[in-house]
Amino acid sequence: MFWKLNNLSYSSSPSPIESILDKENFTLEELLEEEDIIQECKALNSRLINFLKDKTQVEKLLRYIIEESPEDADSERTFKFPFMSCEIFTCEVDVILKTLVEEEELIDLLFSFLEPTRPHSASLAGYFSKVVICLMMRKTIPLMNYVQAHQYVFQQLVDLIGITSIMEVLVRLVGADDHIYPNSTDVMQWLADSNLLEMIVDKLSPSNPSEVHANAAETLCTITRSAPSPLASKLSSSSFVARIFGHALEDSHSKSGLVHSLSVCISLLDPNRSPPSFLFHSFRGQHYYESTVQVNQETVGAMLPKLGDLLILLNVSLDEKVLPTTYGQLKPPLGKHRLKIVEFIAVLLKTGNEIAEQELISSGTIQRVLDLFFEYPYNNALHHHVESIIVSILESKNNIIIDHLFQECGLVKKILQTDKSPILSGEIDQPTLAATGRNAPRVGNLGHVTRIANKITQLGNNDICIQTHIQESSEWNEWQTTVLQERNIVENVYRWACGRPSALHDRNRDSDEDDIHDTDYDVAALANNLSQAFRYSIYDNDEGNENLDRDDEEVYFDDESAEVVISSLGLGDDQGSLFTNSNWFAFQNDNVGEDDAPINATSSYGGTGTGNGNDSSDDEVMVGEDESVPNGTTSDSNPNPFGQDRFNTDDSENYEIAPTMSISPITEGESLTNGTLSSDSGSGSTERGQKSNGAAALFEEDVEFVGVEVEGTEKAIDQALKQNGAVKKED
Repeated sequence: MFWKLNNLSYSSSPSPIESILDKENFTLEELLEEEDIIQECKALNSRLINFLKDKTQVEKLLRYIIEESPEDADSERTFKFPFMSCEIFTCEVDVILKTLVEEEELIDLLFSFLEPTRPHSASLAGYFSKVVICLMMRKTIPLMNYVQAHQYVFQQLVDLIGITSIMEVLVRLVGADDHIYPNSTDVMQWLADSNLLEMIVDKLSPSNPSEVHANAAETLCTITRSAPSPLASKLSSSSFVARIFGHALEDSHSKSGLVHSLSVCISLLDPNRSPPSFLFHSFRGQHYYESTVQVNQETVGAMLPKLGDLLILLNVSLDEKVLPTTYGQLKPPLGKHRLKIVEFIAVLLKTGNEIAEQELISSGTIQRVLDLFFEYPYNNALHHHVESIIVSILESKNNIIIDHLFQECGLVKKILQTDKSPILSGEIDQPTLAATGRNAPRVGNLGHVTRIANKITQLGNNDICIQTHIQESSEWNEWQTTVLQERNIVENVYRWACGRPSALHDRNRDSDEDDIHDTDYDVAALANNLSQAFRYSIYDNDEGNENLDRDDEEVYFDDESAEVVISSLGLGDDQGSLFTNSNWFAFQNDNVGEDDAPINATSSYGGTGTGNGNDSSDDEVMVGEDESVPNGTTSDSNPNPFGQDRFNTDDSENYEIAPTMSISPITEGESLTNGTLSSDSGSGSTERGQKSNGAAALFEEDVEFVGVEVEGTEKAIDQALKQNGAVKKED
């Protein structure tokens, strides 16, 4: 793309802002109409800044941000002026922000947006949020002093927490963004001593809408991630945990309150797990890892009395909802609330609290969760959490819970049964039903079943308790030594013949962009080879032969260009390429009918080939005869544009193009028969045939050259063919 820079000259007309400022009387609205006002503010235009820092102008800017436009207002008043006013504040011009925070009337006007009598549109709430956060970052102490003196601001913010922009302001004000400023510790302690947390937790009540639940939970989770802090310590106390669970179980019909309350409890158990979950799974291997959770035991103890109530919610027999699916129907579907309960149990077990483990055993929670694993064979999120629960139990030092997993829960029996009959059950009392009139599909949890079985086998080698349980089942031992081992061999991608080179197996594949860089060839060497291959013919004939001797630097392919060309040529594949097992240049002598032995040729970067077929180099190409060519039929052209010194063949100068090649530079009316170019025009056919044969040896149908113009390439081919023809005549 080429841009015209005529209008960008600094000698052109002055900025419209300057023209307005030159007037004797102008208004703020005239400036807001100009797009350049933002750039001028960032450039600290002194005349403009002196005008905008005035109290009257700052007040007008604030009113555009916090007040809705009249119904009959034009689009500029409704959309442009509020946007431009907000952008002026967020330019962070110190004198303008100073005027705002030092004039109490102005900051009162700003926070009057939170009054319940005002409308709170999403756009104005966003502008308000940006201005307050800007003040929080640049004028922290004056703003916090104002909030401390006007504590009703927090109440107003919490009342509007359902608006995401307001929730962001609240998160900043409670210090959860790790923004350290002077006297911040005292402010955080003051916030902990206030009733702020009680107000936020009470927003989890089932009487509030789901967006309020979501934003309140996100605010509380953010506070837990800021630990250690006075607010986080207060939130993790037993009284607040009981308060959160009270809202979660207050109304069983409010699934939103339950889900988001449990999200807060999960964050209390594992702050680093707050969404998105920080887990590690290798991309191609069977490895699984989750960090051990360190948590306050008082927090765990406050959650245990509610486990029985959560177990009741895992019962799906009383739910009559039906969800049609592609494989049948779910009756009922698992639901987000049940999935969140299972996730909570998985995190709770990772704390290693023996009291929690005993409570889960006595309440039957583990057995119920394991049943859900097999009742919903297509819910991968559920399978992930149940696998985490099983791994936590297997790695536990408490033999009681391990015995419970193998004996009361019958884990081994269920694994063997599922693997023996991997088809979806047709029992009508199961929540997952197959579609009628169609064959039942395979269950979708076999991958997790295999991973769990491998984990049992791995830990059983070192744990006597696990080893005792698995040795009691002769069926397991037989299945593990036959079916499981064979499956692991088949599913081991590192043993696949189509896998990547062994040197790269231990590297994680994060994106497709790594495919170019994760190659087993030397990019720099290939770049040099490319430059050697192409530099002979990229100059026009009129420039003389001295241009052929130019330095490589003038036509050097850098690594990035080489990678693009290499990618387009498909290097590293098994289909042949320019530098490995290339089938670009194939030569065959004229005695096709008399000699059936194939002719060997080297790769294109200057190796030497022979016609006796004894060379076993990796770079040679085996070209068979073309049965369509009759005995004695030859081609008079030399398809080797690199010169005869590149390849040593038989004495005959007649070659045949490989049958797999396609000839691209053939004009209309010409055709290729048995390697010889024929034309309806008659004259000049021989010369065109020479060019076409040479081009056929250089270009394939699927090859794209990067950085070489088509016109220049054709000229280069013509020049090479003429040079080779001259050498042939001399011979």
